[in-house]
Amino acid sequence: MKADFKVTIDACVLANYPVCDLLLRLAEKPRLYLPIWSDEILKEVFRTQTTKLSWPAGLAQHFKSEVNSAFPEASVSDFEHIIPSLKNHEKDRHVLAAAIHSDSSLILTFNLKDFPNHALEPWKVEACHPQDYLIVLHEMEPIQMASRIAAIAAQRKMDQLDLLLKLGKSLPAFASRLIDDLNLA
Repeated sequence: MKADFKVTIDACVLANYPVCDLLLRLAEKPRLYLPIWSDEILKEVFRTQTTKLSWPAGLAQHFKSEVNSAFPEASVSDFEHIIPSLKNHEKDRHVLAAAIHSDSSLILTFNLKDFPNHALEPWKVEACHPQDYLIVLHEMEPIQMASRIAAIAAQRKMDQLDLLLKLGKSLPAFASRLIDDLNLA
C-alpha cells in the first residue's frame, strides 16, 4: 500500500521522540501517509531538543539529517508569501503555510489552540491531535499498526505493553485502545 495523504507534522510532535518514532515508522513503506515539514519546523524541533530536552547538539543535528534523508519528499519550502494572510497563532503561521503550500489537508499538533477552525477553514485544512490520527490509522490498518508497535518494542528491547504505557503519557486514548485491541492488559 502506498498512501499519498499528506500530513504536516508540527514541531511539538516531531520533538516528542516516542510519538515521532511511531508516526515516522508508519510513514515508511508501505506508508500509511506522507509526512510533510519545513526547514523552519525542523529548526524548531532542534531548538526544543537542545534547550528543553537537553539533547546534545550533535544528536539533534543527526536527528534532522536522518529524517531529511529518510523522507526527502517531506520537506517543503517557498511558502513564506502565504504567511501574512494567515489568521492562526502568529508563531505557528509557518506550519499552516507549509500545509497549504504542500496541499496537506491535515496538521498534526499537540497545540490545537494555535490552529482554530476559523483560521483553517478557508484553506481546507484541519488540525488534529496525534492521538486521534493514530487511532484512525489503527482502525484503517490494525495489522500494520501492530507490526510497527512490535518492531519498536523489539528494537528497544522492551515489551509492547511497556512501550504503549510510555506512549500513553502523550497519547492516553491511543495507548489504551491498543492495549485493549492487542490484549496486552
